[in-house]
Amino acid sequence: GAMARRKNQSIQSEDDITSSDDSSSDNKGFGQMTEDDDSTISKSDSIYSMPPLYDLAFGYRNYDEEVDFLLDAHDKYAKHSSTKEPLRILELAAGPARHSLSALSEHLSSEVDSVVALDRSQEMVDYGVENADYELGVPGGRRDDFVYVNGDMRSVGDSTNTSFDTAWLLLGSASHLLTNNDVIACLSSVNSVLKSGGTVVIELPHPRETFSMGECTRNGWTVPLVEDDMDGDGEEKEYGELNIVWGEEGDDFDPVLQIRHFTVGLELTVNNIEDIPKDEATSPLFLQMSKEGKTKVKEIVPMRLFTLQEIDALARCAGFELIAKYGALAEDVSIEDEDGAFRMVCVLTKS
Repeated sequence: GAMARRKNQSIQSEDDITSSDDSSSDNKGFGQMTEDDDSTISKSDSIYSMPPLYDLAFGYRNYDEEVDFLLDAHDKYAKHSSTKEPLRILELAAGPARHSLSALSEHLSSEVDSVVALDRSQEMVDYGVENADYELGVPGGRRDDFVYVNGDMRSVGDSTNTSFDTAWLLLGSASHLLTNNDVIACLSSVNSVLKSGGTVVIELPHPRETFSMGECTRNGWTVPLVEDDMDGDGEEKEYGELNIVWGEEGDDFDPVLQIRHFTVGLELTVNNIEDIPKDEATSPLFLQMSKEGKTKVKEIVPMRLFTLQEIDALARCAGFELIAKYGALAEDVSIEDEDGAFRMVCVLTKS
């Protein structure tokens, strides 16, 4: 087992995390912008194709509390009909689908009817389905209320014909929409499957990152790997750690396109490779480790940085109104809070 508890410490420099790719390669797994292509989406062949590492890296977040905020935001800002029905939720670029699963596992069917998660990475879809099987139990219960589809968030209607009450685009995933055309296509496709008066919640980096290019949130953190059983003194036994880099100071930034080329690195290390069992129950992440007990990957991922007024304008183009903004997925954090605000959370309602 691994406890996803974020350690507040700096980690290695990017030179200490070796890239899995040849940096001179023409194909790094990203959609490339050209003069003839005004619609592209950032993607990654390595980082997002290793879902357990990604899941562990962001496991420090309190998904249950964040889902409570998301449901409360919908209840507060949606233009409800006279009868309040259980919610149908759409999570875009859902990754491990932790928010989706929390909504179903922690809330009654009288509050949350069902969830559809969508991601363009088949590896993430497969991993999210495994999580659902584990978290939601056997068919016949809440497991039947969860569906994970492989699809593009710019054309949601191609992947589902469900009508939703609210849609979530979290963990900065909207930053993969590199052009205005991409953003409008995404929001317009959501609009087409959203009920009248429904809500959309978008979570992005705080705008101060765009203007200062400083690190509003940590660019590196460490997650310890902790055994399920305590030691003889009742203390946690750490058998390794995951080091994460999510942006370096030397990353290239295009001020015209507002695209930063983020250095993203993940390095999984165990203290003693001989302690890892080599059987069918062992994760491939451990089985493919080097003899030094390490699995590591690094990529350069282009991501767009947004301002609040851009989100407002683009939302209007797609038939939405920006009705509220926060500095975190928390009711009590204002976006203008210089100390507490570290994200830009926008709540949109369908016009």
